[in-house]
Amino acid sequence: MNKIFLDDIEIIPSKVVCIGRNYMDHINELNNEIPEDMVFFIKPNSAVSNRLVFPKNQNSCHYEAEISFLIEDDKISAVGFGLDLTLREVQSKLKAKGLPWERAKAFDGAAVFSKFISFDKDISKLEIELYINGELKQKGDYSLMINKPNEIINEAKTFLSFEDGDILMSGTPKGVGSFKVGDVFLGRILFDNKIILEEEFIVF
Repeated sequence: MNKIFLDDIEIIPSKVVCIGRNYMDHINELNNEIPEDMVFFIKPNSAVSNRLVFPKNQNSCHYEAEISFLIEDDKISAVGFGLDLTLREVQSKLKAKGLPWERAKAFDGAAVFSKFISFDKDISKLEIELYINGELKQKGDYSLMINKPNEIINEAKTFLSFEDGDILMSGTPKGVGSFKVGDVFLGRILFDNKIILEEEFIVF
């Protein structure tokens, strides 16, 4: 089973619960419709990784940086930086046919995470930044989320159960795009305008 690290302790998440279309500017950049209800999808444990590896036999893959939360006792217990890797062309074909997204979203290594740090402060002061090769690509914060993390957790619990150690990915701000082998990613989580977590990934 794949694992993540919380304050240097190994945690094995059973799944990653993701919400789509949670930032208005991201909805607009992909020309998607604003959903009437929350859009959920799941990444299995087999998708979890702490290494950023370009998917095999693919010509293109998109990054989506997300503030990610570790769940314990149905509550947020820690925060981390996450990348929701997406095969955009595959996803577009599946969406056009009304088919599920797993081929585009749930492949091995499609959920990349930094270490997590324990967090019990005000989540409304959290921000995320993603730099690729030194250039700021994505920046967003709690205030820009259509659905807030605790609302997402409560809605998800109407149809699934969170196991301790599961992860919630809270959506991506605008600025998603493609990447290639050799790119250097720098992910940051900020609290009250101060960096509390920073991790670098090199694309293999």
